[in-house]
Amino acid sequence: MIITRSPLRISLGGGGTDLPSYYREHGGFLVAGALDKYVYLTLHRTFVPDLIVKYSKMERVASAAQVEHPIIREAFKLLEMSGTSLELTSMADIPGGTGLGSSGSFTTALLKVLHTANKNLVSPTELAEQACHIEIDKLGEPIGKQDQYIAAIGGITAFTFHKDGRVEYRPCKISEETLFNLEDNLLLFFTGYSRSASAILKDQNEKSKQNDQAMLDNLHFTKDLGYQSLAALESGNLEEFARLMDVHWQRKKARSSGMSNDRINEWYDYAMAHGALGGKLIGAGGGGFLMFYAHSKTKLRHAMREKGLQEVRFRFDFEGTKVVAQN
Repeated sequence: MIITRSPLRISLGGGGTDLPSYYREHGGFLVAGALDKYVYLTLHRTFVPDLIVKYSKMERVASAAQVEHPIIREAFKLLEMSGTSLELTSMADIPGGTGLGSSGSFTTALLKVLHTANKNLVSPTELAEQACHIEIDKLGEPIGKQDQYIAAIGGITAFTFHKDGRVEYRPCKISEETLFNLEDNLLLFFTGYSRSASAILKDQNEKSKQNDQAMLDNLHFTKDLGYQSLAALESGNLEEFARLMDVHWQRKKARSSGMSNDRINEWYDYAMAHGALGGKLIGAGGGGFLMFYAHSKTKLRHAMREKGLQEVRFRFDFEGTKVVAQN
């Protein structure tokens, strides 16, 4: 039995500039944080010849090439594994489609478990690039590289996406006091909506490819917000970081009509009037989690509870994708 886990993530500034349609022309930059909420993959040998795969549904097939789940099928293909006499199961602390990068976390955890079964040593960078290759190149998803990289690496990390496809990253230089304040005062609330990131990002992707000036101006501004957010975090100015989150959200909503809706806007405004200094919707938009930096945590928690939103408490993960059990 081999068990791997890969952290989910939140974007802390510059999100959206990691799509190839943007960074290949202009270069991208963002800051992301890995959470102590995980996607888990288990793999073990069985006494039957079939490959058994369990996720939100179950598949039992003669070989990996017949698996319906596209990411699983492509991962086995990439590692040249037939999948015979294996059982693969996935579980997650938080369901997919909620804006926390679960697809990238799933793919990195999957590749890690298969590499471990093959006794391959693989670096976090290799793991992230292979996950990006599967999701972006092989499956043609209109997504960026943020999720795979932050899942593989962990921590609170600044990423630069170069025009030639290279990704540079470094851990943010955040003091221990700032980290504790960030963990204490950043609050996540589930909106109850889940959605496909691909559907929302497709619009941004197409407009970027068409050199739509309004979209490009929005993303240029967002990238600059990423640099400002990093500076605020590294200087310990969390009130400025919260203000930038609010600016980010206002710009993010302008990118696509599917980014928000009346209920999400109402909840956001209510939170800002009841203890939040700034916030935004995490992920591609349209649902998932609202994240706020709180001026008054107790007041904000009570206000969101009144609105029926469930809080998910978290700390940051500094380990990235890893093997948690093997025997």
